[in-house]
Order: sequence, then structure tokens, then C-alpha cells
Amino acid sequence: MLFVSISFTAQDLSFEEYNPKSTLVVPGDSIKVAKFPFIDVHGHQRRMSNQDLAPVIAAMDTLNMAILVNLSGRTGEELQKSVKNIADHYPNRFVVFANINFEGAGAEGWIEETVQQLEQDVKNGARGLKVYKSLGLRNKDFEGKRLAIDDPRLNPIWAKCGELGIPVLIHAADPESFWDDFDGDNERWLELKTHPRRKRDATNPVPWEQIIQEQHNMFKNHPKTTYINAHMGWFANDLGKLGELLDDMPNMNVGIGAIIAELGRQPRFAKKFFIKYQDRILFGKDSWKPNEFPTYFRVLESADEYFPYHKKYHAFWAMYGLDLHDDVLKKVYYKNALRIVPGLDNSLFPKD
Repeated sequence: MLFVSISFTAQDLSFEEYNPKSTLVVPGDSIKVAKFPFIDVHGHQRRMSNQDLAPVIAAMDTLNMAILVNLSGRTGEELQKSVKNIADHYPNRFVVFANINFEGAGAEGWIEETVQQLEQDVKNGARGLKVYKSLGLRNKDFEGKRLAIDDPRLNPIWAKCGELGIPVLIHAADPESFWDDFDGDNERWLELKTHPRRKRDATNPVPWEQIIQEQHNMFKNHPKTTYINAHMGWFANDLGKLGELLDDMPNMNVGIGAIIAELGRQPRFAKKFFIKYQDRILFGKDSWKPNEFPTYFRVLESADEYFPYHKKYHAFWAMYGLDLHDDVLKKVYYKNALRIVPGLDNSLFPKD
């Protein structure tokens, strides 16, 4: 009788370690260069004030990235230094968004000083305002209370952005699964296992639904201000609901940074969504890791089947291409950003 020996090491393999190579043989290959020049509206270069930008440009050129929007522009003198560094070396390839420190909001004179500084930052070259997820999660007002996204004391900021004609790109909360039970039913189990500090609950600081509703209240309260909802507002896994939100809030647009894995597992439904809302979707990556951009290109451009995502703890499932038509791709890659973000160089893009 023949016995097959299996090592205990293989039998004891954990889910974190299990990452099999697919034996499926299908047409298709990695797409390393975007089909059209594109604008990354969700970039981060945190040292741009004194950074050598040549290596970044070299990497951008290999990807066909025409413009990188640096959301980490900060404010005041630091922002001015970044704008000067760009102007001195690559004036048409980078732009910066300003940032606001919301800590202590509500103190006497705080809102006046904040709005005045924002206005000055725009005069100094900022093309938009980036709001980090700390608003709604960590920021406290001057009394030490959680600062809600729709706190009326912040209204002059959003109104000023509308007046100045600059977009607000906002990241609110995190994936809803971070608030769900940490068990075998949670799709983000592996991410929470490897990054335990991301786990939250209804008291840390409040329920997910509350933060998201605060964000939507802000959108509705300021219809003359243009918003870019980062990470598709964490509704990329429920495009039907996201469509309802877009219909309800015409001043809301969405960026696809860090949620391409959600789109890649529902290619037919996602393609219909992109066609319907092609004027409201902007390309963005979030983290500056050039080797991860090809996954985005392949999901958006190809009709390929069952190819791997670049980060298992975000998505242990395979990707499928949406095979978007050129007209839709151009809007997602650059046309929508050219319309929404002021002062971008449109000579870098096809004339059509």
C-alpha cells in the first residue's frame, strides 16, 4: 500500500501564509503604461518643499502620469516652499492642495484665522483643499469634544472653497468592515489581523454610519462647493447605493484611490456604473507606489480575467477587467480632473 507523506508544516499553513499561484491559463498581461496620459488626483509627496522631484518625474513618465496632485501641501510657509519647488523645476507636472489643522475649532477667532489662511494659501498657489480622515475620527474642538464633519462652526471653510472655486477632496471614516465584528464573516479579517490598530467600534469614536452621514450633510449644506469623495466614499462595494448618493448630491464626485479591488471583482456592474457616472469619477491612487499602478490600468482598460491584486490583505480575491471605452477612460484619467481642479495644464493631454 502506498502512503503519501504530507509535512506538518504544509498542514499547519495559516490563512495569512496561504497565497496559491493560479494555474488558470487565460489571455491577457500586465499593463505597465496607461493608455492615455492621466492625472492622479490623490497623491502624497510629504516632503515636496525641499524634495528632489526628478526621480518622481522619472517614475511618472514610465506610467504615463501627466500630473500628480499632491494632497499633502500643508499650509503657510511650507505650502509656499512646495509651490516654489514645483515652479522652479516642473511647473506643469505637479499641483498642491492646502490642508487645515482642525484641532481647537470653535475657539475665539479660530474660524476667522483659518479661513483667512486658506484664502492666502490659494493666492499662494494651492488648487484645492484636502481634508484628512482625522476630521470626524480624532479632531477635537476647543472644549475637547469630538469635532463632527458637519459641525456648523466649520461652514465658513466650505463656503469659502465654493467662493474661491476650488474643490474639497475629503477622506471620511474608513471601510465599514473596520467597525464590524472581527470574525470569520468579516471580509477585512486579514487586514485587521495584520493591522489591528484599524479596528473600530461604535464608541471609537462613533458608529461608521454617523460619520458618513455627517459627510453627506456637509455636501448637501454647501451645494455651491465641489467635493471629491475619496475612496468612492467607501461605497465601492455597493455601487447601487453610491449611484443613489450621486443622484442626490450633484456636487459630489468620487475618486477611486485604494478601492480598485472592489471594482475588479464586479466588472460588469462596475462598467455600467462607470458609463452612467462617467462625468463624476476621477483617477487617484492614494499611496505613491509606482509598482501598484499597473493593477489600476489593467482593471480599467483590459478585458482580462482572474488576475491577482497587488496586496493580499486588501483583497484575497482575483481581479477582472472592466474594458472601459476610450471616451470613458479619458474622462476618468484626465478630463474630469481638468474640469474640476483649476489651473491644470491641458496641453499635456490629447486634443479631442
